[in-house]
Amino acid sequence: MGKCINHPDRETGYICMKHNIYLCEECMECRDPDIYCKFRPSCPIYFITKKGFAASDEPPAKNGEHTVIFEPGGEKVVVPAGTTLLEAAQKAKVYINASCNGKGSCGKCRLILQSGKLDSKKTTLLTDKEKEKGYVLACQSKIHGDIAVRIPEETIEKRLKAAGMGEEATQKMAGLVEKIEPIVENVTLQLKLPTLEDSVSDLDRLRRALKKSGYDISRMSTNIKVMRQLSKAIRDENFKVTASVLFKKCSSEIVNVVPAKDSKISMGMAVDLGTTSIVVYIVDMKDGKILSAASGHNSQAACGDDVINRIVCSEKDGIKKLQKMAISTINNLSTRAMTAIHADHKQIQNIVVSGNTTMVHLMLGIEASYIRREPYVPTVSEFPIMKAGGIGLKAASYAGVFIMPGPAAYVGGDIVAGVLYTGFNRFEPLTLFIDIGTNGEIVLGNHEFMMTAACSAGPAFEGGGIRWGMRAEEGAIEKITLDPDTFEPSYSTVENKTARGICGSGMIDLLSEMLTKQVIGQDGKFMIGTDHPRFTLFNEEPAFILEFGKTIGTQEDIIFTQSDIRSLILSKAAVYAGFFILLEQVGMDFSGVEQMIITGGFGQYLDIEKAITIGLLPDIERTKFKYMGNSSIAGAYMALCSNTYRYQAIEISNAMTYLDFSSNNAFMDAFTRAQFLPHTDEKLFPSVHMNETKESILC
Repeated sequence: MGKCINHPDRETGYICMKHNIYLCEECMECRDPDIYCKFRPSCPIYFITKKGFAASDEPPAKNGEHTVIFEPGGEKVVVPAGTTLLEAAQKAKVYINASCNGKGSCGKCRLILQSGKLDSKKTTLLTDKEKEKGYVLACQSKIHGDIAVRIPEETIEKRLKAAGMGEEATQKMAGLVEKIEPIVENVTLQLKLPTLEDSVSDLDRLRRALKKSGYDISRMSTNIKVMRQLSKAIRDENFKVTASVLFKKCSSEIVNVVPAKDSKISMGMAVDLGTTSIVVYIVDMKDGKILSAASGHNSQAACGDDVINRIVCSEKDGIKKLQKMAISTINNLSTRAMTAIHADHKQIQNIVVSGNTTMVHLMLGIEASYIRREPYVPTVSEFPIMKAGGIGLKAASYAGVFIMPGPAAYVGGDIVAGVLYTGFNRFEPLTLFIDIGTNGEIVLGNHEFMMTAACSAGPAFEGGGIRWGMRAEEGAIEKITLDPDTFEPSYSTVENKTARGICGSGMIDLLSEMLTKQVIGQDGKFMIGTDHPRFTLFNEEPAFILEFGKTIGTQEDIIFTQSDIRSLILSKAAVYAGFFILLEQVGMDFSGVEQMIITGGFGQYLDIEKAITIGLLPDIERTKFKYMGNSSIAGAYMALCSNTYRYQAIEISNAMTYLDFSSNNAFMDAFTRAQFLPHTDEKLFPSVHMNETKESILC
């Protein structure tokens, strides 16, 4: 038994011996049905798919195994006794938020037990009302019998509101690339027919035609697969063929040959491999038009919200588990996007992946342990052109894959893609660039220099570690104000749905409102009395009620706790300290910054004034701020379409000077000073006027 290459949570006994991969019943399809394979006589995959046999949908439970049913949806899975509900959900491909990677500390993986019994550990993260209703934590509940559970409305994954999606973003991509230069180029050739006087081999005839068309064949190779298909391919249409040529850094390779009549539209795929979410663009490689797009939650998040937790998980459970999670998410998204345009995934011949260093290592199955260990060294920073078949990506097996290079362990290809897209490295104005997300990478520079660092903002802005925190999904509170007298909240949610939690932009709004309306002091501690209707206690700590459960039909109020406030203050302090130290390294302050570029999905909904009020962004002229969307996917798109931009990405990565904050005493001092609202040094925020406030009355 093994894990399906496309669905890593599914156990399957079907293995392709030729490619050494497992395929579940949904994915069973011979990848090379028309070429010789020595394993074919005993290959069940070939036999079943060719003969049309179907296997059973669900294996019967064996002794010591139990059936778990997840509602709504009726997903069913059989697991061994002692398996946690979280593990069962992962196997059933049912998404449950588990920010703490199953440590039992976040309280977000809540399920409702409908039938059967569980062995659940005691926890203070569930209220008495929730326990009475049958709520359990999936990561702290072990299965010892057949059970049925229901996913509460507040924990069901909703459709992601992906930045960079939509017609407006697609239009922005138009004109970015003037000349299309794919990694794999399709060349249609009319070969001269062989004669007794001209009886060179088919391969030599093909190479000769390529040379005549202007291609350098001196460093052009091919492979045995092409040799086997060549004679039939060129004779099917009277020696008129389409050859696919893969261009590498110092060489090229003929990777596929088909009759010209059988060639289809060549497509490319740009991938933003984010820590929290993944975005996929399908592109017509003839004109660069974006044909389809899809986005979704990175299933690796079940192993933790941040890169450190992902690395720890890879060390504990094996890197292949994390690799399959990333690959399967990309494959599922590309399938969704290709289905929408009724295209075959084998038309994808070009792929560019943009992601941080850890995400890329895990996707490729490369050891990532030393990224989190001093002196923080990645295994690879610049990747050679690879083929999709060797990685497991759903595309033509020979599709060329370019991975955006990254300059350091904690500044990766997504930031290089961002610089490539924004283009500030080509101009004179001193620019401060930040991709606000889980990691908070910063770049300072212009056409003369670039310094970069990661400020370890943590997952708070993405909802991680916050009691009711969530991403910008349907029902997330994204804008909020408080009445100055009653503190009554007025808010808007994503898609105007019933409130289910609060996302990063909403949290920044809330923290700013609580500060300016004196719900909290500049130290972040509560100032309202315990008798106020919006005040409550949660696990013996103060909390502010954003919405009452009875109003939205849930058992629990949506609250913002003292710990939540502390987490946000630490995150914003890390970001601001990163800005401060980078500028200090070049002997400058914020007055020298001529423009500040903000990118990332979170930045799209950021209120600049409120971000300045809490000390997240510097107090500079507002006209200097510029939001440029999802720069990671935009840079990946540019590299997908142009060899020029692929080389520029490498040049950008090599030009960056990385500053490590982990052992930087100056950063720690700046970080400590920034743990105040907006800052301990009021001179740094001259436009933020605080009313005289009484001392905090609660600890």
